[in-house]
Amino acid sequence: FENTVNMWVFEEMVNGRKLTEIINTEHENAKYLPGHKLPPNVVAVPDLLDAVKGADILIFVIPHQFVSRVCDTIKGHIKTDAVGMSLIKGVDEGPDGLKLISDVIREKLGITMTVLMGANLANEVADEKFCETTIGCKSKAHGPLLKELMQTQNFRVTVVEEADVVEICGALKNIVAVGAGFCDGLDFGDNTKAAVIRLGLMEMIAFARIFCTASPVSPATFLESCGVADLIT
Repeated sequence: FENTVNMWVFEEMVNGRKLTEIINTEHENAKYLPGHKLPPNVVAVPDLLDAVKGADILIFVIPHQFVSRVCDTIKGHIKTDAVGMSLIKGVDEGPDGLKLISDVIREKLGITMTVLMGANLANEVADEKFCETTIGCKSKAHGPLLKELMQTQNFRVTVVEEADVVEICGALKNIVAVGAGFCDGLDFGDNTKAAVIRLGLMEMIAFARIFCTASPVSPATFLESCGVADLIT
C-alpha cells in the first residue's frame, strides 16, 4: 500500500487558522476529533480533485446529502478501476423510492463499491480501544485486500458478501437506537429497552428481506458488528 493517505477536508477556519493547516502541522483535527493525534502520513487536502488523483481506493465518509455533489465533482477524474468504500450510514430517498448510498456512488462513478459498518465510535477507535467492524464486499478478490488494509490488532475486521444487508444495518440501526434512547429518557427501565432493541432487530431483518431481493438474506450477518453490536452502542 502507498504510505501517504490523502484526506479531503472541507476548508474552514478554526481559531483564525485553516483546518487543513492545523491537521498537517499539528496532526490533529482540532474541530471534529480534538485531543487525538493523527498519523503524520495522513495529509489533509483542501482540493477534492487533488485528494482523489491517482487513488486506487476511495473511502467515502461524508454527510449523505453531499454524496451526489461530490460524485459529480470527481467524475472523470478518478481511476476507472478504483474501488470505493462507503462508511455513510443512511439511505437516499428519491422519486423511485429508497436507494443505498453505495448504489448512488456506483451509478454516478461507475466503480466497484463496498461498505464498512459496525460499532465504531470515532473517539474510541482513535483511542485504539479494541473494536470490531464489518466490511460488506461482493467481490471475493477485493474483500481480503480491504481487510488487510483496514485491520489492526485493535480493529478487527470481518468480511461478508452480503454488502447490501451490511449497509441496511447501518441505516436502520439509528432508528432503533433512537427508540432505545427514548426508553432511557422516559425511564422505562432496562427490560423495556431490551425489548425495543430485540424487536427492532427483528424488524431490521424483516425489512432487509423485503429490500435486498438480489440474494437470500442470512440472519448470521445481523450477528456481525454491523448488526447487533452496532445496535447496542
